[in-house]
Amino acid sequence: MEKVIDASPQQVFDVLADGWTYSDWVVGTTHMRDVDDAWPRVGSQLHHRAGPWPFSLQDASTVLVCEPPHRLVLRAGLWPAGEAIVAFTLQPVGEGATRVRLGEEFAAGPLRWVHNKINEMVLHLRNRETLNRLSDIATRQRSAR
Repeated sequence: MEKVIDASPQQVFDVLADGWTYSDWVVGTTHMRDVDDAWPRVGSQLHHRAGPWPFSLQDASTVLVCEPPHRLVLRAGLWPAGEAIVAFTLQPVGEGATRVRLGEEFAAGPLRWVHNKINEMVLHLRNRETLNRLSDIATRQRSAR
């Protein structure tokens, strides 16, 4: 999944680097409980809730790769459903725009073995909306400067 955002790679990465905003733009994340002071350095974590109350689950996402302002890879937990590897790749496009690629692959748990058209469609729609929200925040911050 990819989207061109009307902001520089650094402006987009600045949003990725602000762990407290994840519940604003990551679809399904409903509350940020804590963000490690070292975020987004490798090994640091976001502590979040996902899903609707009162059924929301607590878990954490861990940085696996951080190459500002071009790449951020996370291991996103949502146990007991499993965990996913989520990769954001940022590439400059022209003057002041960024192509953001979002890749997500289930790496552990029951969701790793559930591959069907309905799940793929829901994941596609979720990731498209996530990129739209990321774009809204990055472009809003750009216009505020």
